[in-house]
Amino acid sequence: MSSETLNTAGAFSQAKDLRNRILFTILLLIVYRLGTYVPLSGIDPLALKEIMASSQKGLLGMFNMFSGGAVTRMAIFALGIMPYISASIVVQLMGIGIPYLQKLQKEGESGRKTINQITRWLTIGICIVQAPAYLFGLSALGVPDSAFIIGRGPIFMISSVTILVTGCVFAMWLGEKITDKGIGNGISLLIMVGIIASLPVSFVQEFVSRVTENNGGPMLILIELILWVIIILLSVLLVMAVRQIPVQYARRTSVNSGERNVFGSRQYIPLKLNASGVMPIIFAQAIMFVPASVGSLFGDSNFGQWMQSSFSDIFGLWYNILFALLIIIFTFFYTAITIPTNKMSDDLKRSGGFIPGVRPGKETSEFLDTVMSHITFPGSLYLAALAVFPAVVVKLIGMQQGWALFYGGTSLLIMVGVAIDTIQQVNSYLLNRHYDGLMKSESKRRSTI
Repeated sequence: MSSETLNTAGAFSQAKDLRNRILFTILLLIVYRLGTYVPLSGIDPLALKEIMASSQKGLLGMFNMFSGGAVTRMAIFALGIMPYISASIVVQLMGIGIPYLQKLQKEGESGRKTINQITRWLTIGICIVQAPAYLFGLSALGVPDSAFIIGRGPIFMISSVTILVTGCVFAMWLGEKITDKGIGNGISLLIMVGIIASLPVSFVQEFVSRVTENNGGPMLILIELILWVIIILLSVLLVMAVRQIPVQYARRTSVNSGERNVFGSRQYIPLKLNASGVMPIIFAQAIMFVPASVGSLFGDSNFGQWMQSSFSDIFGLWYNILFALLIIIFTFFYTAITIPTNKMSDDLKRSGGFIPGVRPGKETSEFLDTVMSHITFPGSLYLAALAVFPAVVVKLIGMQQGWALFYGGTSLLIMVGVAIDTIQQVNSYLLNRHYDGLMKSESKRRSTI
């Protein structure tokens, strides 16, 4: 074991605050997972076994994955944290055209608190709409009448809507508490835990299908695991890849050891290859139900039946072609609204920095726009390829659909992104403690002189 590893382990063992944050995070994640197993009042859990067995297919399987299985269990956390995600996206998009939200974004911490409060109220509004829609759509999910112990009367509907809305608000509160007093982004961690919860079951189903049914055997399982590791590494590359733009700062005066002029240091502006994260995939998935709905308007015609059959299968050819095109379009759109090159140029000019060979101001903004366009296009193709790869492995090697969802798309990118973000936060805590020790030793040294 290297000395660096030992030093890191020693720093971790001494970081009491970090340990408390990690334990606090684990405790709240356990609470959230327990909530996904608590069914709604008036529901017979035993009558839902068939639904849970068939929940790995199609859109239901994807939504069930994000909720950690709470959708098919009809649990109090059936809505999950997705209403909060939807509200955050809506508020972020509204900030483009609403002056009041633009003003709040410029007010710093106070403005951020107000925006968070608006997001919370909007989340409750979305829950009030989604909860009845979920309950009325239970028949479409295949829930038998025998599962409703007290029937589907007003008492059941009112109590269930109240519980579902409360469950979503409580999950939102858990996520915010993890962010404030734990480690990592709480909302993202809740989603990641829900995704990881279905991974062992999906792998067991794939293993049984390959081994017991003589459908490739253990050798194909080994090949799939190697391919999975490669896809994870490619996802890490997509998340971590940046284009560094050199920035030169003017001469500055150092007063630490007397008045003297020093040359300004060269720094970099990191522009991510995938600045939009998983948002393009989420946007695309949100509207992928539209083609099938349009097809239903044409009734039993050949075109209508083709539309419904082609765009209802998330692993189908036409579904994934349209899905990939939407991801590319939304990548450019979301990057354009979230990366304010004009503001970056103004901040750079205000701080006395400039890009070598580029004039400050408008030319700098245009230069950054050009660079972002050049790196966004291959990044969008990269993201689209990862998003449709589950369909590729399903069609080419006959992989189980539940296990294939971990070979790309939103689930894998969320797991990779959240894991990297959490590790970086842990490292920052350890680094800050190291710096504190250096500062203390330096102050002691100066006091003895």
